[in-house]
Amino acid sequence: MTTSRTATDMTSGRVWKKPPFIANPWLRYGLIAVTLTYLYWAFSTLPFDWARISEGLPRAAKIFGGAFPPSFERAGLLWTGFKESFQIAFLATLLGVFLSIPIAVMAAKNVAPKPVYLVGRAIIIISRSFHPVIVAILFVAAVGFGPMAGILTLTLYSIGFVAKLLAEEIEEIDWGQVEAMRSVGAGYLKMLIYGVFPQIMPRQIGLSMYQLDSNLRASAVVGIVGAGGIGGTLMNAFGRYDYDFAFAILLMIIGIILVSEGISGWVRKKVW
Repeated sequence: MTTSRTATDMTSGRVWKKPPFIANPWLRYGLIAVTLTYLYWAFSTLPFDWARISEGLPRAAKIFGGAFPPSFERAGLLWTGFKESFQIAFLATLLGVFLSIPIAVMAAKNVAPKPVYLVGRAIIIISRSFHPVIVAILFVAAVGFGPMAGILTLTLYSIGFVAKLLAEEIEEIDWGQVEAMRSVGAGYLKMLIYGVFPQIMPRQIGLSMYQLDSNLRASAVVGIVGAGGIGGTLMNAFGRYDYDFAFAILLMIIGIILVSEGISGWVRKKVW
């Protein structure tokens, strides 16, 4: 039947076309018109200073030209900054993941009562509402310059990410295992330990490794505002116009992230 229908379509000259994503043509073309109008308005109202941009291009070429070749002469300073960044990221990941587990349980509607669920979701929303740089500025003002502000910043950042995804993972678990625990008289804590946590453990390990990668990157950013780590060294290098040393720092950041990505991928394969 398919062959005859195809032959009929070929003889009649009809060609099958994929239906559009939005079937209503008025709505489809209306959305396209609104989008194009908005893009025109956005680009026409943004204050682009083309004269300043044209003047900045030679400066950018000077910066990139001064960055080659990268300078690793101050390897001791480079290593000290990276060691501090790794310590900040590692401690923040440990604290963030440790605190994320109870918060995720609080924020999962299938294992937490309604008032506790609302409190858990509020904590996650607050943790995710601000960029790490803004939080770092607040903690630097509160506890002073140094790694403590970076650890507190990235701990809060880790809670916002890990707790949210872990809570969603808890809400999607196989409920039969939990019911089996309850049928033999297990309490709430034992139900979590033996019925919930074994199902989310692989996901938890993957999230922890990813968050460590993310915190390694973020530790370089928050250091720019005084929260410790290699970011402060990078900012000082740009301030002294040591572009070759700054480029060496950037290369080290890329190398550390590549290594950590390879390690996290190996760990995830072993877990799953």
